Amino acid sequence: MQTSKELVKRAIERRGPERTPVLYYNKLLERSDVLRVGYKPAAGFHPDDPNRSEWGFLWERLDDTMGQPTEPPLPDWDAFSSWTPPDPNAPGRYDHVAPFVDAHPDKYIIGEFVISGLNFITFLRGFENTMEDFYLEPENLDKLIDIVYDFEKNVIRNFCERGVDAIGFGDDLGTQTSLMLSPKLWRETFLPRYKEQFDLVHSYGKHVYFHSCGYVYDIIPDLIEAGVDIFNFNQPDLLGIDRLNSDFGGKVSFCCPVDHQTVAIHGTRDEIFDYVQHMQDTFGSHNGGYMGYVEEYSSVGMSAENYRAICDAFDFINHIKRSN
Repeated sequence: MQTSKELVKRAIERRGPERTPVLYYNKLLERSDVLRVGYKPAAGFHPDDPNRSEWGFLWERLDDTMGQPTEPPLPDWDAFSSWTPPDPNAPGRYDHVAPFVDAHPDKYIIGEFVISGLNFITFLRGFENTMEDFYLEPENLDKLIDIVYDFEKNVIRNFCERGVDAIGFGDDLGTQTSLMLSPKLWRETFLPRYKEQFDLVHSYGKHVYFHSCGYVYDIIPDLIEAGVDIFNFNQPDLLGIDRLNSDFGGKVSFCCPVDHQTVAIHGTRDEIFDYVQHMQDTFGSHNGGYMGYVEEYSSVGMSAENYRAICDAFDFINHIKRSN
């Protein structure tokens, strides 16, 4: 019997896993074939305010979601010269990673950023400022982007040297209808930097796991060519399961849940089962190519009944019987 680590690798690389692996995100982690580990903030940053990032922005939470950043540390470029970014190699930042990997030898481990790339840039400048900077302050913005991407490259090295199996990027690049930036501008600004990061990940023999919410269809071919191994799209209906499979199935793998905006919230148990089976029959039809994803999401309207149905549906396609 293949271990979880072997299952996930075979699914991503389309080498015939014995069953479809499943990533449980925030509950029932004992069921998950995938575990995630992050890096710690450097010691000594804002000890008086645990919601203050080591980069300087503040996390504001009004409900059970992850919240949103406020008070960007670079509201204007006058602050740039006196601002100091954190040290990616700060002592203690990664001390927990290797022990975590060693404690779960049969699990596939993702070293993750949670939030990276363009999203993170907007946390430092503010969203509107960042959008204006592409046209009004391109040189300063370019310097800031390099600071963030160089920080991330150091994190990648530290994760990979401590034995993780993949690096997880999280860059929500789309609205409900289009990219936040024009494809041309995104390709000019971010694609070469992501290519460099993905090449670094692959140089260690690890996978690139890329999460992005919103309508990002226009740049999926670019990201595949740059080196993404598996996409996590939590709104597959926004992109189209059949369309994704027709255009990209067999070229890249997918890690998708029952759509968090549609069926996971409003669907019946039968509709949820049909949805999971459809993803398996499409994304998973390439000698693998699919990994399930389950996240408890009551904060956006997912009922306890639908969460249980989603768990049961993934058990069903894998012929797993559980008593709980």
